Amino acid sequence: MTSERHYSPLDRALLQADAALRTLLPFSGQPTRPSPALPRDEVALDESEARHVCGLMRINHTGEVCAQALYQGQALTARLPQVRQAMEQAADEEIDHLAWCEQRIRELGGRPSLLNPLFYGLSFGIGATAGLISDRVSLGFVAATEDQVVKHLDEHLAQLPHGDQRSQAILEQMRADELQHATAALDAGGLRFPAPVKAGMSLLSKVMTRATYRI
Repeated sequence: MTSERHYSPLDRALLQADAALRTLLPFSGQPTRPSPALPRDEVALDESEARHVCGLMRINHTGEVCAQALYQGQALTARLPQVRQAMEQAADEEIDHLAWCEQRIRELGGRPSLLNPLFYGLSFGIGATAGLISDRVSLGFVAATEDQVVKHLDEHLAQLPHGDQRSQAILEQMRADELQHATAALDAGGLRFPAPVKAGMSLLSKVMTRATYRI
């Protein structure tokens, strides 16, 4: 029988600081899986295509930064140990996405969004607030957020230049993982958010994507 390790407030603060640095510093997150892009050949993209794909991948990278912050905030305020562990495990799995997107951005000659620290802080606060309300709301927020991510990934897959299999492979694997996270959150007892709440989340997401496409 194993017991949950108990951390002091200082320990948790240090863990949160470490998670933030691993998320925001370049190439700090170490993926557990190789990038799905590796077996795929690179194709020649013209300047306009490369700039557009880089912008799309920058949006997805920022989305993963926000996901890390949300999960860390939710883990901090979760009431049940199993919910906290689920959030921490999900955050670990999302590091793969973070690293894959950054690798692709660098291949295309770009850089991650300069707004990432701002979005990390905002997302952390949202996640912590959701956790304070209840674990059911927190899990429901995960499911609703992942639904929004899947919609964005579908839009981005449709916009990729013909033949860009490296970007396509990354986005397709991310989509499969995000669907799994959404299903797991609902199966764990997450609240199904009503349509108006999801619409508000979608609006906020659009504001973020417009800002991070170029900045």
